[in-house]
Amino acid sequence: MSLSKLTKTEKIGQFFFPAAFINDTDKEIKEIEELIKNYKIGGLTFFHSRASAATNFEEKKKIIRNEDSSNRLAQLITHYQSIAHSPLLISIDAEWGLAMRVENTPHYPYAITLGALPDHKKELIYQVGQHIGYDLKNIGIHLNLAPVVDININPSNPVIGYRSFGEEKKQVTDKSLAFYKGLKSAGILGCFKHFPGHGDTAVDSHLGLPIISKSKQELYTEELYPFIKAIDSGVDSILIGHLAVPSLSQGKNISATLSKDIIKGLLRQELGFDGVVISDALNMHSVSKLYTEKGMLEWKAFDAGNDILCFAENVEEGILAIEKNATNLQIEESFERIQKLKQKAFIENSTDHTFDFEKTNALNYSIAKGSITHYKSNIKSFEKFSVENFDAIVYGKSTDCTFFKEIIKSKNCTVMSDTHLSLADSSDNILIALFPPSIKPMNEFGITPEIKENIIKLSATKNVTLYLFGNPYAIKVLPTRNINNIIIAYQDFDAFQQVAAQHFIKQYNTIGNSPVQL
Repeated sequence: MSLSKLTKTEKIGQFFFPAAFINDTDKEIKEIEELIKNYKIGGLTFFHSRASAATNFEEKKKIIRNEDSSNRLAQLITHYQSIAHSPLLISIDAEWGLAMRVENTPHYPYAITLGALPDHKKELIYQVGQHIGYDLKNIGIHLNLAPVVDININPSNPVIGYRSFGEEKKQVTDKSLAFYKGLKSAGILGCFKHFPGHGDTAVDSHLGLPIISKSKQELYTEELYPFIKAIDSGVDSILIGHLAVPSLSQGKNISATLSKDIIKGLLRQELGFDGVVISDALNMHSVSKLYTEKGMLEWKAFDAGNDILCFAENVEEGILAIEKNATNLQIEESFERIQKLKQKAFIENSTDHTFDFEKTNALNYSIAKGSITHYKSNIKSFEKFSVENFDAIVYGKSTDCTFFKEIIKSKNCTVMSDTHLSLADSSDNILIALFPPSIKPMNEFGITPEIKENIIKLSATKNVTLYLFGNPYAIKVLPTRNINNIIIAYQDFDAFQQVAAQHFIKQYNTIGNSPVQL
């Protein structure tokens, strides 16, 4: 690499990681090419399209599927690298694999599902990190902006929730580190986020600024715990969240990404972190509307202590603002940290691994077996499904979904999607499979009042067993008082439906535990 020969202005360019989009037009690709050639940017952070979540609040453009996204992404990375003065560090959000951003790529379980695994199954989380790492390496990516180490203290959290390993700090820490070590074993860099902790928020920082009103001691005890352990383990990078924590910033409601007290004071000096600090996306509305002068946000974020400016929208103006205002020491320190990170990234950059969907499915099957949770249990009522007739209802999927396909191989039952099941004509035993339309808590996970009313009617007089293929927090919005058995399967993947069906026909017992209190 020729980073040592860069001018001061070009060194500043290394701090900028603007967004690149898989489905860009030729005109938009040309614009990124100009950033690479003219400003010697340090890297790119890839997203699906300009209609994707963090970039499309006003226009609400429709996200169009691209069945060839993975090849397109690989081609773009190769192209952008070919015109770069020095190797670009390529990053992406791949918390549950490339499938988070790219169609037709391996999809691994959400963190909340992995959180249900018992401690003796932690090796599976390491394997998830490793598999994701190989998938990223195959496509030319060096840095996964994961894992999420926020402790999801607030069940209504609109932006973390299923992306967290759970509500207990040690569990979140141990499983995050297992995931991170798996990434590293595949030669991929990881990043702990969102410092100083985004778990106890009710505001989506893509849209507004969350404020956490906790004392510094409370934060040390809870939110900061995973980051402290990560620093002790030598984590490469930490991403700063767009959230205000007045007790850490001299009483000011300022985003952590713009707070010297939080980054330089707490993270650097008190906690001793000497790795790379990455800002959360600077296009997010919690910070993007603060400054009318182009480049000022980028300067303020850099001055606060961020080394990498993720999703910087004003590269030229930002470089000029930093060059005008920053000290040489600031520039050199951040430049050296990024250079060291790049050296780690490019030690081994083989692309020998290809997507192996068969191995992914086998891993997901093992995770399904380890995570499935018999949350509410009435064994006597559950046994009736083995010896008596029962009817079945599915909400959110077709009647020929994998779950029921597996069950009817050995059980004789009628499967209905009709929400107006006749109570008089139905069996005394009712098996319900619920696939909530949404993984997020907004609008009660998409569970309609009609579904809830039907569950109330059925469970009032019938022996009901419910399998939930979705976010466990959905149980909080369901009328569960009279349901005798609730089994949480967490995901709707075929592997998870197969395991749930095998549990129902008593091929094995559950060992998973809900990672959240319900």
